[in-house]
Amino acid sequence: MNVYLWEGKNKNNVKQKGEMEAKSEEAVRANLMRMKITPTKVKIKPKDIFENVAFMQPKVVIADIILFARQFSTMIDAGLPIIQCLDILTTQQENPTFKKMLKAIKENVEGGATLAEALAKYPDQFDELFVNMVAAGEAGGILDGILQRLSAYMEKTAKLKAKVKGAMTYPVITMCIAVGVVIVLLVFVIPVFEEMFADFGGELPGPTKFCVAASDMVKTRIHFILGGIGLFVYAFRRINKTVKGRIFFDRVSLRLPIFGDLLRKVAVAKFTRTMGTMLSSGVAILDALDIVAKTAGNKIVEAAIYSVRSGISEGRTIADPLAESGVFPSMVCQMISVGESTGALDSMLGKIADFYDEEVDQAVENLTSAIEPLMMVFMGTTIGGLVVAMYLPIFKMAGAVSG
Repeated sequence: MNVYLWEGKNKNNVKQKGEMEAKSEEAVRANLMRMKITPTKVKIKPKDIFENVAFMQPKVVIADIILFARQFSTMIDAGLPIIQCLDILTTQQENPTFKKMLKAIKENVEGGATLAEALAKYPDQFDELFVNMVAAGEAGGILDGILQRLSAYMEKTAKLKAKVKGAMTYPVITMCIAVGVVIVLLVFVIPVFEEMFADFGGELPGPTKFCVAASDMVKTRIHFILGGIGLFVYAFRRINKTVKGRIFFDRVSLRLPIFGDLLRKVAVAKFTRTMGTMLSSGVAILDALDIVAKTAGNKIVEAAIYSVRSGISEGRTIADPLAESGVFPSMVCQMISVGESTGALDSMLGKIADFYDEEVDQAVENLTSAIEPLMMVFMGTTIGGLVVAMYLPIFKMAGAVSG
């Protein structure tokens, strides 16, 4: 079947357009007439010459998944069958990559697979959390509510990630600018001053000698410097892919000043938000802990969650193993203990997550406030030091002339 682009007018004479998959142009016109749309133009959609080149296709981003879950929930709540919902969502989807994916999911469901099984074939877009919650919604007949919770959960998680990325972006950009300015000074500016000082003769001050030596090193050994940086990055990535290396770096990251506190709060917010969402959706607690551990993003936090899972299987509560791990703050453990004893663990986890979302906001503000003066001092000391070192011989010669 081909994909057709169509334009037409509805019964209120309002112009509409869209895409439709059909065997022929006549079939498209017949379908539109059944939809009470008078077609004015129908043509085959041109082929995308890059459709089979993976890296040329747009990626499916979290915003696409959130919109998909929210619209899917609304349609199911309105009483539409799953296959019809998928058909409508596929037709309306503008992202060609996601459109192709939804079409395959619809075909799998038509072939007898459950929605969760069809989604599980795309783990990069629909993770274990999403798939397991959809499976719980299908089994309990509450898929619309589950999808609504998932969309809300993903929106809050995306905002949390954006806050952390925003906190990291400023110092990285500032550092790159500072390094770029220093390289320009060393490669292009200092050699000019060096030639000028050589013409004048005389002994150069210590700071100026250091800058000239640094300039010579950068110009003559830049390939060694770049090779060393590349080797360091490669070694870091290789070590970080090993279990021991990942554990080491994750432990160090949680102990970093300022950054460590932010990462710990993010981990707590993510754990409580995910766990609360899954429990309120009817996912078994052991299954929920297993999924939460896999999506923790930090090996130390992951180990702490697995210790909780192991403790529960032995008859213990959630709060005690969490407290013993040393990763989660005592206040979190106490609130979880209260939630367990009152039978309202899911709502208590949601309250903790809301609280730590605000804590992350505050931590990001504190981080930005602490980094700004440090970066100003770094840039002023580095760039200003180079400039002063270059002008010291001029001041020295001026003093000698006036003397």
